[in-house]
Amino acid sequence: MLADRIEEKWIDVFVALFGMCGIKPGDDVVILSETQSRQLNVHLAELALLRLKARAFHLVMPTPPLPVKLPIRSTGASFALQRNGVAVGSLARAAVVVDLTVEGLMHAPETPEILKGGARIINISNEHPDALERLLPDEALKHKTQSARRLLKAGRRMRITSDAGTDMTADLDGAAAVGIHGYTDKPGTLAHFPGGIALAFPKAGAVNGRLVLDAGDINLTFKRYIESRVVLDIEDDYVTAIEGSGTDAELTRRYIAAWGDREAYATSHVGFGLNKTARYEALAMYDQRDFNGTEVRAYAGNFLFSTGANEFAGRYTLGHFDIPVGRCTIAIDGTVVVDRGELTGEFA
Repeated sequence: MLADRIEEKWIDVFVALFGMCGIKPGDDVVILSETQSRQLNVHLAELALLRLKARAFHLVMPTPPLPVKLPIRSTGASFALQRNGVAVGSLARAAVVVDLTVEGLMHAPETPEILKGGARIINISNEHPDALERLLPDEALKHKTQSARRLLKAGRRMRITSDAGTDMTADLDGAAAVGIHGYTDKPGTLAHFPGGIALAFPKAGAVNGRLVLDAGDINLTFKRYIESRVVLDIEDDYVTAIEGSGTDAELTRRYIAAWGDREAYATSHVGFGLNKTARYEALAMYDQRDFNGTEVRAYAGNFLFSTGANEFAGRYTLGHFDIPVGRCTIAIDGTVVVDRGELTGEFA
């Protein structure tokens, strides 16, 4: 972007989002950030909350040293809180936590304690507000994500296939299912903005098969459209082989191996994008520092596969890939919800 300055239109976006979250005058709202957070978004959140006459205050954590000598990107597993009991206790007692940490609290180990205290967390993805401006949710998106969540929750088996060679299954029995539409107004819940995704976090040992990544698919850790074929063999949740001769396969093999952590090879979640406003091509429109990729996770009809942390299976790791895969067919108990990358039925 040309200038990182506050624009009134962006304050309006944050005011609208916080209104959807049910923030009222007098509510105690914590703006959680770290010293490396995007300050433009921190300031916009403060101004929007003050306009709503909430009792807003800042909790700023010093960005801690990297726990490994690897670049960490787009994990949803922030380590900014460092298990600081005083900070966690303050967050748990708030009505709302506006999460502006760099990586976000979605898979952070402190999150369950914060939610148990009754706080609701709205994570604003580390995007430039130019992207956030386009992606405010609405009731139609909420209806879609919640309907998809119910389908995943009631389902027994998800099968994903593609002409490129993908053929994998996920046992949904006992899986945790979430529908993220971009805001939350219920105590003890978490949502991220932008939204428009339905996900299942399968129990341990539930995912098997072959996932083929072809030209045009996306690895959001690298913020890169894939240009050459990568094949992931998955057995009982874990990637057991990474095949391919191009740069994309080499990047994948090297980065995941560098963690020295078996859990980095495990499946985090499986799901699909439902947001027709989200643009597949958005990755090409922004500098990498201005783009965290949440929009591309949500674009309509993608199969979203993730490796790494799955708290519902008792797995935590900072090694992580989010991979939106196009042109897949997704069936839940035989009902096709995505046909070769196009939403079907009630989701179309």
